[in-house]
Amino acid sequence: MITLENVTKTFGKQSAVNGVSLEIASGEIFGLVGPDGAGKTTTIRMLCGLLSPTSGNLSVLGAANPEAIKHHLGYVPQRFSLYGDLTVMENIRFIGSLYGQTTDKINALAANVLNFTNLLPFKDRYADNLSGGMKQKLALAAGLMHKPTLFFLDEPTTGVDPVSRREFWQMLYQLNKEGTSIFVSTPYMDEAELCTRVAFMNEGRIISSGSPQELRRSYKYQVFELSTPDRNLKARLKSSGLRDINAFGEKYHLVTDSSPTAITTVKAALAAANISITDLNEISPNLEDVFVALASEVN
Repeated sequence: MITLENVTKTFGKQSAVNGVSLEIASGEIFGLVGPDGAGKTTTIRMLCGLLSPTSGNLSVLGAANPEAIKHHLGYVPQRFSLYGDLTVMENIRFIGSLYGQTTDKINALAANVLNFTNLLPFKDRYADNLSGGMKQKLALAAGLMHKPTLFFLDEPTTGVDPVSRREFWQMLYQLNKEGTSIFVSTPYMDEAELCTRVAFMNEGRIISSGSPQELRRSYKYQVFELSTPDRNLKARLKSSGLRDINAFGEKYHLVTDSSPTAITTVKAALAAANISITDLNEISPNLEDVFVALASEVN
């Protein structure tokens, strides 16, 4: 369905995407994951035909030029781009008209997509008066007005509250179940866990890809979760021999080389730094642990 072969995109002397190669199959919910500036948006814009690669080859739905099959593609950009001074229904009807639909067809599709996104009760509300989560649902509804085969979403839940994020992903799952393939970029590792397959991107490069389960299994270190009232652990454990220390809310993930004596190493490092332990347990790595390790290895 999607193939990228050593694709590079430069802007002047700046390389936004650098030698990316990927294959994405039909029916996937594929997640492109990475920090701001990693190259996710540029990659999606090339796959939608909005930008041309500087070098390399890409194919989308069998076409080397995505512009030729744009009627099969849906796209929700990173920033809300519909019209704030139009109502929800007016925005949807306008988008439908751009695809050359008849009035009757537009009205039928509009009722369908607004019902699907739970926006039908708000059809007469101006887009500027919608919450962040509702604006993203409206963008999703607009992108569905031509029933795309392949749907691209660029960080669709950034700045959206947790409840709306969950509802949004439930809609993506339903779309996928009904036959739509989905390519979504996100900076959120908990959203990456919801994808069938994930590629980690950093500084314009793909540093690893696979299912969330495969990526976690590839992690070669041990992780211990620490609860402690002490703070500023990184500075206090700087010379401890631990591989990494990362804050997760009020807890910390302490990373060490995999070893039968790893827990002894961690406890000794904490004792030497005079850090009190409220709770300490070995845990399975999450995707954020995996990404941090991969990014540090590349750098």
